[in-house]
Amino acid sequence: MSLGGLTVFALALASPLVATEARAEFRVCNGTQNLVGVAIGYRAKEGWITEGWWQVPATTCATLIEGELQSRYYYLYAEDAARGGRWTGNVNMCAAENEFKIVGVQDCFARGFQRMGFKEYDTGRQGSWMVQLSDTPGTQEGQN
Repeated sequence: MSLGGLTVFALALASPLVATEARAEFRVCNGTQNLVGVAIGYRAKEGWITEGWWQVPATTCATLIEGELQSRYYYLYAEDAARGGRWTGNVNMCAAENEFKIVGVQDCFARGFQRMGFKEYDTGRQGSWMVQLSDTPGTQEGQN
């Protein structure tokens, strides 16, 4: 009986380690067969922020913001590294060629940055959000 009790006890201890809770975050999943570079924009205490580049390999996901989302709206820009395809929108924000974190969206060119059209995602104040990038137009809508 002690051997059986030990086995049940050991499984009971292991159970909480196996169970995982969903983490709050903003994720981008690359449903294409190519490497994709991704930049994100959002409103923070210090103003508008744009950050990039996350390199998201084919058929993988990347977490751009960890933890509970603080804004309702997030903005995304992505480029296919191999074919040059883009996922864009009509919200102009600043970006740079290499890794960047830029405060402000005004005077991008005058400050030595590029201006790119980011797509707006309304998270509805959800704690988590995921955007799926694909080769098929119209299927890169966000979801929680």
